Amino acid sequence: MPEPLSEPLSEHLLEIRDLRVSFRTRRGPVTAVDGLSLSVAPGEVLGVVGESGSGKSVSMLAVLRLLTNPNVTVSGQVLFRGRDLLTLSDKQMRAIRGQEIAMVFQDPMTALTPVYTVGWQIAEQIRAHGQVSRKEAHARAVRLLSDVGIPDAASRVNAYPHEFSGGMRQRAVIAMALSCSPALLIADEPTTALDVTVQAQILDLMRELNADGSAMVLITHDMGVISQIADRVLVMYGGRVAEDGPRRAVFHGPRHPYTWGLLDSVPRVGGPRLRRLPTIAGMPVSPGSLPAGCAFAPRCRLSHDRCEERPVLAAGNGDAAHRDACWLPPDDRASLRLTARAAASDVQDMDSEAAS
Repeated sequence: MPEPLSEPLSEHLLEIRDLRVSFRTRRGPVTAVDGLSLSVAPGEVLGVVGESGSGKSVSMLAVLRLLTNPNVTVSGQVLFRGRDLLTLSDKQMRAIRGQEIAMVFQDPMTALTPVYTVGWQIAEQIRAHGQVSRKEAHARAVRLLSDVGIPDAASRVNAYPHEFSGGMRQRAVIAMALSCSPALLIADEPTTALDVTVQAQILDLMRELNADGSAMVLITHDMGVISQIADRVLVMYGGRVAEDGPRRAVFHGPRHPYTWGLLDSVPRVGGPRLRRLPTIAGMPVSPGSLPAGCAFAPRCRLSHDRCEERPVLAAGNGDAAHRDACWLPPDDRASLRLTARAAASDVQDMDSEAAS
């Protein structure tokens, strides 16, 4: 069943209802996204976090109808400004991609065509969505590259992708995404493999975009990045939503054991020095072997009999905007987190002693 919505429909720019994505394989169907429901308001930044394989990127590719393989099945509803994108024709979707919804893909080198200059590729998108001359599109491409911090943009616009560094390619991809002033920007790991200085510049650029009114869906596994830019946080595990809520509520009062593990594994600048960073026990669940109950139960130190039943995403602390999918007692999560943390620390100490 679709998850209950916490806001009126009129406030949503993007609303996903019960999205399911499965792949047909030789071993049978594999579910990558299992009943995802979320919403994004105009001007809002939604941070989507989770380990690799949790369904973050696949869900957004499904939103843009970029999963075209006949062995992929997508169901549910993806409402953008009231229209279900999954029911539109290919021609209608081409008009929306780039112009109303743009995506910054995870690897900028493979997102750019190597045999065309960066400026030509940006200008091509501009001309595809408007009646613009080649000269005007080229001039706009130069301005966009300059806006995202490319030095000497007038000459660099004629460079090929391999002539750009990783950070500059990422800026170029962002410039392309912004070329038609989209209402929604989907950024898939925009700071991955970038050094800290370039990462900070990319985040500053994204803040500027948000200040201009663009809504964003930021996909990442970096909780530090989310803490700096997101308004709301959605935690995914096994293709399902584990926790969803305002950034402050999720970071200062996390309620799902998986969220506890993600936050505890982030190095702290202050406090005592740790001999070993806390880790989440076990391995991420395989999309081909999702349990019928809680997907995180096999790795959870607090799992119990009821975890064999799939939990619903619901508010449990009186805050309707902060929801989690867990069967643990809702009023005792803080002490339970300490219990789980102590158990994890004991196991790591035993492992360290055995190794030495």
